[in-house]
Amino acid sequence: MRVGLVYDPAYLRHDTGWHVEKPERLTRTLAALEEKGLLDRLEQITPRAASVEEVALVHSREYIESIEVFCRKGGGHLDPDTAASPESFAVALLAAGGTITAVEAVVAGTVSRAFALVRPPGHHALPDRAMGFCLFNNVAVAARWAAERYSFERILVVDWDYHHGNGTEAAFYRDPGVLYFSTHSAVGYPGTGWVDRVGEGPGRGFNINVPLPETTRDIDLWFVFQKLLVPVAAEYRPELVLVSAGQDGYRGDPIAGMRLTADGYGWLAAVVAEIADRHAGGRLAAVLEGGYDLHGLGECVAAIFKTWQGEPKGSAETGQVDRGVAAAVAAVKEIHREYWQCFRQG
Repeated sequence: MRVGLVYDPAYLRHDTGWHVEKPERLTRTLAALEEKGLLDRLEQITPRAASVEEVALVHSREYIESIEVFCRKGGGHLDPDTAASPESFAVALLAAGGTITAVEAVVAGTVSRAFALVRPPGHHALPDRAMGFCLFNNVAVAARWAAERYSFERILVVDWDYHHGNGTEAAFYRDPGVLYFSTHSAVGYPGTGWVDRVGEGPGRGFNINVPLPETTRDIDLWFVFQKLLVPVAAEYRPELVLVSAGQDGYRGDPIAGMRLTADGYGWLAAVVAEIADRHAGGRLAAVLEGGYDLHGLGECVAAIFKTWQGEPKGSAETGQVDRGVAAAVAAVKEIHREYWQCFRQG
């Protein structure tokens, strides 16, 4: 099975100084892939920069211009969390373009899955505001681009980052052409992603938030995916599956609080791959979001690639599902049963 890795050393030129979102996130991940013998087995894909017109499919032109001017003047902090350097505008265009490149590769059939190892991340970026380490919303730009380029009418975005992707939610809140499914901390930054945020107008029912407790483990997220994501994807029948792949739910992450392991992320990767194979002709692309434990991030991304390359996996973790997780699943089913037939059964 051919799996693609989208990467360019230019991503290291987004200089954030002391920041936890730093170039070593990528270099240490690449080192982990090499140490495990995975790197040589991946199809290396060179990204292109997104055009301003492509980024403007999600972000206002005034906002895009403001980021360009800010970086040209030397950069600094856009907010207390979000830094930019003189080269960050160009790198952010390359990050959005790298995600588009991953989509191009899976749609063309060059690879069966692709992972865009990019920075800065994107899922917090609002149409007119940078936040949460993010400048442009990479996955949203790629989704909107794919809808226009290939006339896809149903795109599934799965966001398993510890933090809620408020920017992605905002981009598609009224759009039934993108089903946004997010699992995230109920108490973490940015304080959004409540279960009753279901979408507006024609987008009602196409925004599914699953806020989870800090005690969430591998078995718990597996339960969420099996009970919610798998049935709703079968009903939605996406033509393309995109993943906002943030591995900051890893149990050692310095700015998050869940208890996931690398094996857990491998199992999540298996679920989205099965959904893509069953409903979307195998078209599956992921883009890096969070993950700030440098060792853990490499381990988690390696587990994702191992799964997508078809390495056999053992049995999924067994045990009792966390009560808070079970309650969250029940709440999602109750709220979304109005919109999804699969939640009215049983």
